Amino acid sequence: MNQEEQPKPPGRGNLPKSVAKLPHQVREELTRRLRRNKRAFREEDVQVVERPLLKRAVGASALGNCMEWFDFGVYSYLAATLGKVFFPGASPAAQVISSFATFAAAFVVRPLGGLVFGPLGDRLGRQKVLATTMIMMAVGTFAIGLIPSYHTIGIAAPILLLLARMVQGFSTGGEYGGATTFVAEYSPDRRRGFLSSWLDFGTFTGYALGSALVTVLNLLLTDAEMLSWGWRIPFLIAGPLGVIGLYMRLKLEESPAFQQQLDEHEKSLAQESTGSELRAIVKDHWRPLLICMGLVLLYNVTNYMVTGFLPTYQTETLHRSSSSADVLVLVGMVWIVLLITFLGRFSDRVGRRPLYGVAAAAMIVLAVPSFLLIKAEGTWPPIFGVLILSTLLACFAAPSAATLPALFPTAVRYAAMGIGFNFAVAAFGGTTPLVTEALVSVTGDDLVPAYYLMLAGVIGLVTVKFLPESAQVPLNGSQPMVGSREEQRELISTSTDLYKASRQHAGVR
Repeated sequence: MNQEEQPKPPGRGNLPKSVAKLPHQVREELTRRLRRNKRAFREEDVQVVERPLLKRAVGASALGNCMEWFDFGVYSYLAATLGKVFFPGASPAAQVISSFATFAAAFVVRPLGGLVFGPLGDRLGRQKVLATTMIMMAVGTFAIGLIPSYHTIGIAAPILLLLARMVQGFSTGGEYGGATTFVAEYSPDRRRGFLSSWLDFGTFTGYALGSALVTVLNLLLTDAEMLSWGWRIPFLIAGPLGVIGLYMRLKLEESPAFQQQLDEHEKSLAQESTGSELRAIVKDHWRPLLICMGLVLLYNVTNYMVTGFLPTYQTETLHRSSSSADVLVLVGMVWIVLLITFLGRFSDRVGRRPLYGVAAAAMIVLAVPSFLLIKAEGTWPPIFGVLILSTLLACFAAPSAATLPALFPTAVRYAAMGIGFNFAVAAFGGTTPLVTEALVSVTGDDLVPAYYLMLAGVIGLVTVKFLPESAQVPLNGSQPMVGSREEQRELISTSTDLYKASRQHAGVR
């Protein structure tokens, strides 16, 4: 590729102050666009996001994540109970593994959901698909609360549980990728990390609410009452939550990036790939797909280790009471909720790569000490161990919803997210509780989960090496996004200075 095809931004040198203060990656991208357009930006080149629409987009998307993870929190905390309800003839260890296997089964169909909903989201629109996934999630979760026990209908009970989980998994395959795409495309470039972090704020709020509800039920009800009917209550709550979420999503407008794509090249790509989009994505975007999968592996192995495995690890491996185990993980979830939007804002300032890289390295170093603290007797050591893992998890979660969509152009963003995110989650995320529980049972080494986290940290650190910095950079195939008319005027003025500087740098008079 020659110098003209790969333009370099002018160095800082004697640049105007407005240009010099831009992060390097922003100057580089704006220079590329200005040279391609052969002029500075005008008003029609810079998209202003209306604040009410932005709030509604973020809120409705976060609520969907909240509902999805409310179910995961409930399921993780009820794993032992569900094992007794649906697999009563098995040993206690086999009951837990069977329950986690059903949990993991939902992740087997997630890639299928991504393959179906992703291309639909790129062609029909993000909003329509997100409304559909909301309905399916609510129905699948609500249905679990209605399934009779094994003692009532025999083998049909675990089969129905499996089917309900697969409905959830199929819908979730289009949910997270769509929600991150939608919010990223609505967010002003300077604040994309902060605004997108509200999605995962919804994720961990939902998990915290679900786990808190199960904790309260365990405290209020006897074991017999929980086995008989108490376990159903959290799942039945998903019905009203789904109606509220659906109402909010039906009120949304399509994202600005979907309504008006910046590049003619991206428009032609969308038309050409109608019949073979998925094949074209894998062929043309394999590098960002691999980066996406590496980051998703890092995030979700940590996520499901803490949220899906840790409650059962404490009760079944460390033989602690369910109430103390529940409260301990709940403390970690509340800590993440408090941290995550601050870390999202921090990633806008320092960049996504430094946050990922430092946290991945810390995971390699701190995974074993964290589990040693969790295993220790007393109150405070386990709390500190969970808080360390929760802090690292927040560092992975906060930038993810802004980083992953930025890897792909607008025309294929939803579908590419559906492939990269869901295949990685299915292979490495949702299987984490099942694999680690089985390895602990086979090896007898209760530090296996820590070794698993260290491996994820190594993979994450390698991935970050190839990750392009996207903080404050306009999305590929989208217009620059700003939050006000004042910011629009400021960017237009800056683009004028940058265009002049780039022409001087290139020796053009």
